[in-house]
Amino acid sequence: MTEYVQRHQGVWPDMLRALDDSGWRNYSLFLRDDGLLVGYVEADDLDAAQAAMSALDVNTAWQAEMADFFTGINGRPPDEAFLRLDEVFNLDDQLLRHRAVKALKREK
Repeated sequence: MTEYVQRHQGVWPDMLRALDDSGWRNYSLFLRDDGLLVGYVEADDLDAAQAAMSALDVNTAWQAEMADFFTGINGRPPDEAFLRLDEVFNLDDQLLRHRAVKALKREK
């Protein structure tokens, strides 16, 4: 795990630019001591952002470098083996809705 963390402390500048140019925003990785890795990314269209990345040589090289850290992904590159989770709660969304309801009640 230490090596995985170290590699992510110095991601290649070309890879950083590629992620940015492909529409990846607010991208974070979280690693637990037992090896559980959770990633968070925002994109207008994640499928398009992933497709743009998969077409780039820098991404192919980066994924090859990272492949040894991953198991159970059936030969897929790490960045194509995401398990997507459905968002069930978002504080900002709920606060915005709550404030809108309060504002409507005040107008009546």
